[in-house]
Amino acid sequence: MNTAAKPAKVAIVTGASRGIGAAIARRLARDGMHVVVNYASGNIEADALVAAIAADGGSAIAVKANVADAADVQALFDAAEAAFGGVDVLVNNAGIMPPVLPALADTDDATFDSLFAINVKGSFNTMRQAATRLRHGGSVVNFSTSVIGLALPGYSVYGATKAAIETMTNIFAKELRGKNITVNAVAPGPTATALFLNGKTEETIERMRKMAPLERLGTPDDIAAAVAFLAGPDGRWVNGQTLRANGGLV
Repeated sequence: MNTAAKPAKVAIVTGASRGIGAAIARRLARDGMHVVVNYASGNIEADALVAAIAADGGSAIAVKANVADAADVQALFDAAEAAFGGVDVLVNNAGIMPPVLPALADTDDATFDSLFAINVKGSFNTMRQAATRLRHGGSVVNFSTSVIGLALPGYSVYGATKAAIETMTNIFAKELRGKNITVNAVAPGPTATALFLNGKTEETIERMRKMAPLERLGTPDDIAAAVAFLAGPDGRWVNGQTLRANGGLV
């Protein structure tokens, strides 16, 4: 009987220095993966997360890369392979949402361009690398939003970036036929992170807290659990799907 332990999987988590990304990095490390903590700025937070994962018995490195830059993304995968020998899991968590959400007609060019550069092109850049560099049996987990179902005024451009991600997720899963790589997306609802809370009044936060039947905001750990399922052995038969992790909001 072969009792040799399987080598640990390697996961790249983009935008992982804080919030949901940090919770995902911690969860995947606890599940036994080597984790590449990607960040665009805030190396202090990224280094602290790596140290915390190591203190908990896990394995991680921090790598700076702007996902909107194709050369940076290639270097990110290079660093992961140099440190751990390969890549098995890609989590496209990096994303931005402006603190003030104007109507479509009031959205300026700079806001539109930055949203699409990070939220869409960033995931495109990493998926393009993953197509040839993820090992057989790997997983890609992208990030959408439950705003697509809610269709709230002010979220038109942000929602459009995430609708693009859902389409890319479904098609990319089919394009990877024969590689045994799953591609799915998680679509959180309102989640208690700085990205979500920034710029919102307490009244707005309380109203959104009550919208879901479970009557609370999501937590980063809630979303990390959904990612861990899709990236782990129990999620292997789920492919090309978007999982709406929102407490029944929509």
